Order: sequence, then structure tokens, then C-alpha cells
Amino acid sequence: MAIATKEQLAIEGGSPVRDTRVKPWPCWPIYDDTEEKALLRVLRSGAWWSVPGGEGKEFEREFASYHDADFGVACSNGTVALEVALRALGIGCGDEVIVPAYTFVATASAVLGVGAVPVFVDIDPDTLNMDPAGIEAAVTAMTAAIIPVHIAGRPADMDSILSIARRLKLAVIEDAAQAHAAAWRGTRVGALGDIGTFSFQASKNLNAGEGGIVLTNRMEIADAAWSVVNIGRVRNGAWYDHQVYGSNFRLTEFQSALLRTQLSRLPEQTQRRTTAALALRDCLSGIDGVRLPAADARITCHAYHLFTFRYEASAFGGRPVSEFLSALAAEGVPCSDGYIPLYREGLFVRHAARQDKGCHAGRQIDYPNQYLPVCEQVCADCVWLEQSLLLSDPREMSDIATAVSRIQRAWS
Repeated sequence: MAIATKEQLAIEGGSPVRDTRVKPWPCWPIYDDTEEKALLRVLRSGAWWSVPGGEGKEFEREFASYHDADFGVACSNGTVALEVALRALGIGCGDEVIVPAYTFVATASAVLGVGAVPVFVDIDPDTLNMDPAGIEAAVTAMTAAIIPVHIAGRPADMDSILSIARRLKLAVIEDAAQAHAAAWRGTRVGALGDIGTFSFQASKNLNAGEGGIVLTNRMEIADAAWSVVNIGRVRNGAWYDHQVYGSNFRLTEFQSALLRTQLSRLPEQTQRRTTAALALRDCLSGIDGVRLPAADARITCHAYHLFTFRYEASAFGGRPVSEFLSALAAEGVPCSDGYIPLYREGLFVRHAARQDKGCHAGRQIDYPNQYLPVCEQVCADCVWLEQSLLLSDPREMSDIATAVSRIQRAWS
């Protein structure tokens, strides 16, 4: 009688589910001679910076229109965009700004950058976005704004967040760095709050290597943001008339031209990501120990900068997520584990101890001794798959599910 043998995982010397040397995933970024011609157009124009040139103005108009906003002000990167937004709203020394603890450091470091105080709140376990239930408990007399982050390209619960903000008279700054093209109830993110910010860093769904933009529907906020980006000048003012604090945060004409071509690709790429993500969701839905984000009919477009799921170790023989990630990568599926709770980052530990040179006006928060249970657990079990994988044929999503199932069989 034949004796069954245990399936050998790639990490143990077996053959991977997907040999990426033979069958690579799509490369990112995607470009052709369209981008080359756009860059040469700027090169030959001699107008390489945004002040005399027209590429930047056109990109601001095109991107704002695409995202249902009236005004756009381009800037050098997404981190700067957050600081520009805060300064445009007049937020500064001693003000408090509520941010989720699960996000890229820039969401909160920009708050420190204007002399304000980041106040961390927990996230929803099924969406990974800011939990609106935690906002009101975090509000004090010094609270000036809320920064919801559309993590992974999934819009946050803007119904609840905007309702709270309006009732308490707080500004809303949308951090949409990962959410190009995402929409909530038919309106694209970045145009729902008072001001929205985007990043065009190399990994983003719309990228020019670096770059950023702020969007708003209010002219006075757009004008204030323009002044911050342009060294404190005012629109239509004298060249050497500097009215407010600002810096040179301008985007170059080369980046603007590149972004205009990439923006023309975004709708089709977004549809491809969505189709592949839905196929992957179907493939993974029957695997024990894979917890998928909750569906929400109010999300009319998910940008899928990341495809995320929660890993339940008990269904994989108790192995930690770090081992799962290594095994999954060995099977030919690039993956990562994402963030740590922001209040544990050395920046905030040092700020709490007043070991940095930042502003220490306002309330002092003991960041290293904070503990937000959902954020802690998500950071310990979340799996990230990057957006470029979702540009594959939807049928190829079965490779990812096959790899996950193979690991589970071997370990359970």
C-alpha cells in the first residue's frame, strides 16, 4: 500500500506554486513612449519649473476634476501635502489633531511638523480604517481637526466621520495617499472633507517617483495652500511679497507632465485592479484562517493600493505571521506585514520624552504607554499584497490562493 507523503513547501525545498523567473508578476510602473514624449516636451520647452510652465496647472485642473474637487494645488510629495493642508487650515502650535494609529508615519509626523499634537485613536478590525466610535472620546477643547486615512485604497466611514466633525465643528483632512480613484457614495475621496491630500510616490497607483497634491472645494483654502507651497506669496501678488509662512514645495514640470500621462491610464488600471481583487477575494473566501475585510455598499470604488487580509494563526498550526509571510513569498507571492502602531515609533517615543527639538506646546501625551487593542492585533496579523499584483489577469489570482492553501495544508 502506498504511503502518503507530506507536501513539501517551497521554503523547505519544494517547487513554488509560481516560479516568478518563468512567470513574473507585472512590473511597476507601467509606461511607454507616451511618457517619453511628455518628458521630451517639457525638456524642449525650456520651462522646467512650475511657475512659468503650464504642465503643472493642467495637471492640477485635471486631477481635481477627476476627483470631483474644484481646486488642486500640486506640491513636492505626499508628506508635504499633509503639512500644507494643516497650515492652510491654520492648524498649529498646541492644537490637537485626531489620527488613526494604523497608518504611515507622515499622517502624524506632519502634525508634529506644524507644532500640533497627534492624538491616536483605534481602528476598525474589519476595515483597518479609523474607528469613528473612538473619535468623540479623543476630542478635547484643543481639538482642531480629524485626519481619516483611506488605508489600502478603501474609503474610511466618511458618513460617520463627517457627521461628528460637523457637529463638533472640526476640520476634516482626508489622507488619500493610497486612494487614487477611490469613491464613497459616488464621490471620489479627497473631495469629501475640507481638504484632501494625495501622494505620487513611486509605489502609488498614480506616480511620478515623487509628488503630491491637495484638493478642496473652497477657494480660500486653495489660496492658502497655494501660499504655503509658494514660499508665502499670495496669488496675483508681487513676486517678492511674502505674506505667510511657507516654503518652496512646488512640483516640477517634468513630474506634472509624467502625472498627466499616468492619470490617463488610471481609470483602466483601477478597473483591472478591482476585477482582480474581486477574483482574489472569491478565491480566498473558502480558506479557513483568512479573514477578509468587510464589504460596504457605500464604497463605490476601492482603489486597491493594497489587498489586505487578516491571518489567523490557529488555522495554520499556530505558526506566527512572520513565518507565513516567508512561506508565502517562497511560493512566489510577494507580501509584507505592514505597519507597527504609530505610538511605538521612535519619533513619538522621543517626542513624549521631550528628547527632540519639536514644539512641545499643548497637552503632553505618553505615546509609548498607549495601547490600542485593535491596532495592536492588526499589526500582529495583517498581510499586505501590493497593487501591482492586481494588474495581472484575474485568473492568475488562483496562484495566490493555491499558495495560501498549500501552506495551510502543510501546517495544519
